[in-house]
Amino acid sequence: MANQGHDLPLYDKLWPKRIFQRVMDTFILLLLLLLLSNRVFSSNTCTFPWFLAFICESWFTFTWIVILNAKWSPAVTITHPDRLLQRVQELPSVDLLVTTADPVLEPPIITVNTVLSLLALDYPANMLACYVSDDGCSPLTFYALVEASKFAKLWVPFCKKYNVQMRAPFRYFSDVTTNKNEDSLDFRQEWLQMKDMYDNLSQKVEKVTRKAVPFQLDGEYAVFSNIEPKNHPSIVKVIVENKQGIFDGLPDLIYVSREKRPQHHHDYKAGAMNVLTRVSGLMTNAPFMLNVDCDMVVNNPRIVLHALCILMDSQRGKEVAFVQCFQQFYDGIKDDPFGNQWVVAFEYIIRGMAGLQGPFYVGTNTFHRRNAIYGLYPDEIENGIKGKLDDKILIQQFGSSKEFIKSAAQALGGTAYSANDITPSNFIEAATQVANCEYEYDTFWGKQLGWLYGSISEDVPTGLNIQRRGWRSECCTPDLIAFQGCTPRGLISTMIQKKRWASGLAVVFFGKHSPLMGMLFGKIQFRAGLSYFWITTWGLRALFLVCYVALLAHCMIANTSIFPKGLGLWTAISLFVIYNIYTLLEYLTIGLSITHWWNNQRMCVMRTTTALFVGFFSAMLQLSGISDTVFDITDKKQSTSDADGNNEDAGRFTFDESPVFVVGTTILLVHLTAMLIMFLGSQPTRSGNGSGLGEFISSTYLILCYWPYLKGLFGRGKYGIPLSTICKSAVFALVFVHFCRSNIVSS
Repeated sequence: MANQGHDLPLYDKLWPKRIFQRVMDTFILLLLLLLLSNRVFSSNTCTFPWFLAFICESWFTFTWIVILNAKWSPAVTITHPDRLLQRVQELPSVDLLVTTADPVLEPPIITVNTVLSLLALDYPANMLACYVSDDGCSPLTFYALVEASKFAKLWVPFCKKYNVQMRAPFRYFSDVTTNKNEDSLDFRQEWLQMKDMYDNLSQKVEKVTRKAVPFQLDGEYAVFSNIEPKNHPSIVKVIVENKQGIFDGLPDLIYVSREKRPQHHHDYKAGAMNVLTRVSGLMTNAPFMLNVDCDMVVNNPRIVLHALCILMDSQRGKEVAFVQCFQQFYDGIKDDPFGNQWVVAFEYIIRGMAGLQGPFYVGTNTFHRRNAIYGLYPDEIENGIKGKLDDKILIQQFGSSKEFIKSAAQALGGTAYSANDITPSNFIEAATQVANCEYEYDTFWGKQLGWLYGSISEDVPTGLNIQRRGWRSECCTPDLIAFQGCTPRGLISTMIQKKRWASGLAVVFFGKHSPLMGMLFGKIQFRAGLSYFWITTWGLRALFLVCYVALLAHCMIANTSIFPKGLGLWTAISLFVIYNIYTLLEYLTIGLSITHWWNNQRMCVMRTTTALFVGFFSAMLQLSGISDTVFDITDKKQSTSDADGNNEDAGRFTFDESPVFVVGTTILLVHLTAMLIMFLGSQPTRSGNGSGLGEFISSTYLILCYWPYLKGLFGRGKYGIPLSTICKSAVFALVFVHFCRSNIVSS
């Protein structure tokens, strides 16, 4: 029996049969193909609008094939951490990498809660080390971490003593039901004491954040004097060091702010992650790394054990480069009015990718195998790395630091520091060197090793680069949610985030790390590579949808049609109805509401035709060398579980003067004008091929999706679209209407 138990896998992978979903996906595809065939054999194929509609609908059909392919083989991973604990005598060390970039948009108290939740993981403290990258080089962030480390000395034992689930204090203490069922007087007293201590910590951090001059920059803060956020030397400071290797003490906590100089490109988050990788490689060199954004707190304290079940499985674990945990949110507004909670995408698309070569890397909540980040191939684990440990090759690839070369050779060779060797303070000088701007020059960093450069969406090309070497990835979805983060809570921050993603992903799609290149010249499997098209073509999808939306308005203004008559028209109407009913059923199946479904449908249309379109346009300017990349940080605000009930702004749409809202307002005004022209009968007279029911239904649906913009036209303050935006949009709309009525485009 003991041998049988030893042979059991550390994780199981199940492929649920979703027969109804497959049937419906195929039926919708057949309707799309039937619509295209009607266009091909129609007598109107000679007109430009008809041809443009065919091109757009061909792209929509291809997009549906990509989605169908990604959803076709969903997989569910079940991990067994108890088997891992029985089988492994000494657990491997894990480095925890946290990134923050702006103390204003990402307040230090948010980073503090993430770090505290990581320090309190259910894992031997002497096998953990937490590294915080502060790309804003803020003394406020460092101060907050120092104060948090003092609180952690009591918070971590408290969590482990009472088996606390949520180990981010602001979330734990905001849950009013926490102590209802506890009868222990000792627990109540300790709970109140810990709450008071956290309140004091929070007040201290927020107090210094509000001050113009928060404190004197002397002593350990002297290094922050006379520096600028984008012009400063490397700063590496060990805040907590577990020198005795105490099992139940505090993990190491290290603050890192890489060097920045105006004349050197810093490569955004990818550059910060590569610095964290090198610094952690020097100081602790754990074989596995977890990277999280500063707002992603631990919700399942055993998540490291769950992830290691996949990475350390003797049969399938050796070919897994990274383990991806789903992104879920603690402050999601009811029914997701801004469509940014990703519930359906993770359930259907990303879980579907898990049944192929694995999910794409989403940039946070991810456990990495260090030697895979260092460029190792999966077959080299079994067959050896054959000459890759030569010093000259290592220097060419990893840089000139002798200490780091030694640690990289150990990682590639499958060895790492033992717990007794972990003395981060001994490597501060070397760590400062590898965090300098010029260290990466003439190396493989950002090109073949680590997080890849060239795109502000660094996560997707990095994951693609790993999988093109033959690695797989896996999802880790224990019953208890692994991580929870804060989602953009307004329309403006949502659009900023989506615009940045679309811009970065468009650069990936047209670059050398595209999924197509990975399929042709790498080891990315065909279906896996095709599934990557779902995310890397967001910008292209926006281009075709905007063209289609403009074409619909043109048809109504010029009194022409792009929809076939008779059976062809009813094919298009049936497709529209069946698709919406089917997607609604998908939402209802996983427990979401009709309102949630509608909010996501309308936001899909709005963000695709605005934020994704502007992001794609900016990517094209970048690729053509006309403009530089602009990295917009998403505003993060700490909120409690009951924030929605106390916030009258929750779910309300706000606007500003961003080009994103100019595009959206223009689209709305154009379609309102087209509808007005149609109702007034001001269209030119045509025989037999005028605009009809198909154009009317499509335009009505679009206006319903843009209803928040329509309300914004008459709103006041931040709830109204700015007058300057309306004026710009009105000019663009008038130009478009004049263009359509002048018959420049042949109809």
